[in-house]
Amino acid sequence: MTFNFSRTLILQRLADGQFHSGELLGQELGLSRAAVSKHIKGLCDLGLDIFSVTGKGYRLAKPLTLLEHRKIAQLLPQVMQSQINVQNVIDSTNQFIRDMKVTPSNGYVCLAEAQTAGRGRRGRTWVSPYGSSIYMSMFWSFAGGYQAINGLSLVIGIAVVNALQKLSVKGAMLKWPNDVYLQDKKLAGILVEVEGQMGAACDCILGIGLNIDLPTKNLEIDQPWTDLAQATGMTIDRNELAAALIDELTKALNTFEEHGLKPFIHTWAELDYFYDKPVKLLIGNESVFGTVKGIADDGALLLEKDGKLETYHGGEISVRPA
Repeated sequence: MTFNFSRTLILQRLADGQFHSGELLGQELGLSRAAVSKHIKGLCDLGLDIFSVTGKGYRLAKPLTLLEHRKIAQLLPQVMQSQINVQNVIDSTNQFIRDMKVTPSNGYVCLAEAQTAGRGRRGRTWVSPYGSSIYMSMFWSFAGGYQAINGLSLVIGIAVVNALQKLSVKGAMLKWPNDVYLQDKKLAGILVEVEGQMGAACDCILGIGLNIDLPTKNLEIDQPWTDLAQATGMTIDRNELAAALIDELTKALNTFEEHGLKPFIHTWAELDYFYDKPVKLLIGNESVFGTVKGIADDGALLLEKDGKLETYHGGEISVRPA
């Protein structure tokens, strides 16, 4: 779906959460009332909850803070500011970086207001309504190749929790290998996509989807979820959170690149949502039952099964409560 200039201007007017007359919007933008109505429908199709009341006009169900490069950049060190690309509606932030003609430098970030083809692990769709979450991807190339990225998704999860703590969000936990939980429900997901050849550097695109204030209707999410609004009651500025994520992720990746997973293992143990709990691992068509006992030095899941400790590496494994 295209997101043209007129639609952008309409959304900017509606962002204050007040009523705006369709007739006045049309006059201001040089559009007919029918054209304004068509743009409103297009915005609703992106997941925005817009009321239409005869005699009053259009109003968003709640005010909307739009992502702004300037606001994010001013919260970060100068060296990071030129690395940020804020998009409106795109297929996915991971795909945006993948399709770049020139390989970006480490720390390059793409953020989007909405994704029309957001994706999670195992080919799942990541539901991405407009302005409701953080949809973000960062590029990082590891000279050490595939063997240098064991546990990478775990490190990203720790960085997400650190960013949340910066904004006074407490209690977030991590579910191996790539989910952030809050109040026993999924708050954020991580998707790491890797390209490279054995023995050579590998390029990683690190995708994060973090729920902030999702609409309550027409969401097709296949597992218990939460967002920051309902879990904390706080009003979270998405620009501040985006800056905190970029900062914490950059610091964590620099440490990981130099020292590997070792500096993060203690922190992971403190945040391990399933530690000492019975779980079911879904591996293809197979189910494996056991008790989680943390992670190994390479980031593999440690599972106690029939009195023995076994290790399981990421990829196509999903962890569920038993």
